[in-house]
Amino acid sequence: MEYRIEHDSMGEMKVPADRYWAAQTQRSSENFKIGVGIEVMPREITRAFGVLKKAAAQANHVLRPEKMTDKKLSAIEKACDEVISGELFSHFPLVVWQTGSGTQSNMNANEVIANRGNEIAGDKILHPNDDINMSQSSNDTFPTAMHISAVIALEDKLIPAVELLINTFLRLEKENEDAVKCGRTHLQDATPIKFSQEISGWRTSLERDVELLKMSIKPLSELALGGTAVGTGLNAPKGFDTLVAEKVSAITGKKFVTAGNKFHALTSKDELVFAHGAIKALASDMMKIANDVRWLASGPRDGLGEIFIPENEPGSSIMPGKVNPTQCEAVTMVAVQVMGNDVAVGLAASQGNFELNVFMPVCIYNFLQSARLMAEAIVSFNDNCAVGIKANREKMDHNLHNSLMLVTALNPYIGYENAAKTAKKAFKDNISLKQACVELGFLTAEKFDEVFHPEKMV
Repeated sequence: MEYRIEHDSMGEMKVPADRYWAAQTQRSSENFKIGVGIEVMPREITRAFGVLKKAAAQANHVLRPEKMTDKKLSAIEKACDEVISGELFSHFPLVVWQTGSGTQSNMNANEVIANRGNEIAGDKILHPNDDINMSQSSNDTFPTAMHISAVIALEDKLIPAVELLINTFLRLEKENEDAVKCGRTHLQDATPIKFSQEISGWRTSLERDVELLKMSIKPLSELALGGTAVGTGLNAPKGFDTLVAEKVSAITGKKFVTAGNKFHALTSKDELVFAHGAIKALASDMMKIANDVRWLASGPRDGLGEIFIPENEPGSSIMPGKVNPTQCEAVTMVAVQVMGNDVAVGLAASQGNFELNVFMPVCIYNFLQSARLMAEAIVSFNDNCAVGIKANREKMDHNLHNSLMLVTALNPYIGYENAAKTAKKAFKDNISLKQACVELGFLTAEKFDEVFHPEKMV
């Protein structure tokens, strides 16, 4: 491999000749060989750095035109666009497990954009610190990248995924309006319910989750950029914070504003904790929904068997013909991961000391993993399972009329205690509710038929 010599304030470093990064990135890659090639800084963060560095250059061009010249701005913008598009991802090798402020990832962006910008300009006009990092600090850029990436992940990926499944459930509700089945509470038979009503519970849970996710976006739209090292805005020109937020908004097409209190923005991660709490709520609901679906589809002969789900792949290497609810299992495993991530996000957010939180990389790593996994799992569950759910009406009807809890319909006519005696006799003697009720002398056969209508109990 060929190398070139780069330098920083600590001296010279050998850097691969075909890479745009420089000395500080190289030092970090050599000092933190933890999760190399696997647990790299999320690409959502890399893109967010491209956005904020472009926005910062544009703001500096307005406020410091003597330093951020037209030529410099043009080169920076073009290099940043390549970062945003993903063209330069191979030049961002650093792992999550680095300095807790994300300083090396900030410098990675500074170095790559400077070197690529110089290549575009055909002249060495850009310096990583003096130009790309102008009016900034790692301490305000990394939390800004966190918020930009979080908003984009929620608005562009997770919420649309949930809305996709909501629409599928809306269709299934309409298709199953006339399907009446046995309800269940405590894993025991309960009074009847329409299958459409059961599905509506799933749908409404997801609709509420979308509401919670949207509530979390407004606090995340506040950016730390402009606070520089400790929140005072040292070395940033007046008005930079407001203008750079406007530029970020223009680049992303999303509404961002400057944080009202930069001392809070640099040290507290409560907005991410709140937003991840909404993701965890979604994970909890998806766990419940996926479990309901696989229980309802259990069988095919010795389970509940009240619904059919798509058969996607063989389920056993030894049992021929076995098919498993694999999409449900994937969703529930993702939900478990998200719940674990929530602990990491909360603990990381608690580690703000004085003017800075130094657990930011692990915080955003877990947050973005949760958003990404939930979005992809929900889309997979929708496309490979939910859209193909079919009611097994014959089995639903059998289970419904075999349920002892239909006896609840008799309460107004024979009273709670006599109804309980009827259910217990029917279960003990393995006879129908009608036969038990008549044998106990509570109702005649004719009166029983007159008042007993399960389909009207929904």
